Amino acid sequence: MSVRTVRGGPRLAAVLLATGLLLTGCAGDGGGVRDAGRAETADKAGTRSASGSAASGSAGAGTGADKGGGSGTGASGPREAHGAEAQRIPGLGPATRAEIPAGTRQAVVVTGINRDSNLASVVVYERDPVTGWAPVTETWPAHNALEGWTDDHNQGDLRSPIGVYGLTDAGGRLADPGSRLPYDQGPAFSVSGTGFEGEPLEGSFDYVVAINYNRVPGNTPLDWGRPLGDDKGGGIWIHVDHGGPTQACVSVPVDRMKELLRTLDPRKKPVVVMGDVDSLGL
Repeated sequence: MSVRTVRGGPRLAAVLLATGLLLTGCAGDGGGVRDAGRAETADKAGTRSASGSAASGSAGAGTGADKGGGSGTGASGPREAHGAEAQRIPGLGPATRAEIPAGTRQAVVVTGINRDSNLASVVVYERDPVTGWAPVTETWPAHNALEGWTDDHNQGDLRSPIGVYGLTDAGGRLADPGSRLPYDQGPAFSVSGTGFEGEPLEGSFDYVVAINYNRVPGNTPLDWGRPLGDDKGGGIWIHVDHGGPTQACVSVPVDRMKELLRTLDPRKKPVVVMGDVDSLGL
């Protein structure tokens, strides 16, 4: 477990909180909450993948396709699953699987009901070098953005970005529940107001995992850098569900957030694979 403080220390956090820059677009705008966090470095503008990052904001470690666990490596390394032996993640088509880096062994799969829905489900999968992918959690209920999903996310469009994005940094208002990712804790994660359906937003950022869309990986989720520009949005997190749709984030129940923080392992180069069911099936 790794713990660090917000770059610039408590003084900077207090200044940013006072100006509203630490509030993210994960919450409904009924409470005046806006996107925050940071942008992931872009590898190639205009692409969505988990290789470094992308203009649609993806990031992660390495490149390469997930094709049922890959092909065998010969005597010099472990045999990887292939052909009928390789278990694939259900619901992911070849284009989506190709975006998962070859070195990734954990995937948080967020599946939206349809393109315009704010209801989704989440399952965490892990990849075994021989048998392929298998679920390691139950299916969790989730919310995404109010208007659903998009291949071209822009600030304020109230849609969550479709794609494969790295998961490298976590934090929250409450103490670290056992995260393996670097975890920033402090009052800057406090939020108030109400969401789109009048639900209270308090506690939504008690635990968060930053999604590497338009942000710099390796920094606190509160970092404000956006390599792709402010108009491409940012501050997109997985966070505690407040009982309603988000501005762009993904939210799950608080117990599931704690489970997620304890499950994600940086050694397994975790990513989130997110989008509506039809888009993920491509």
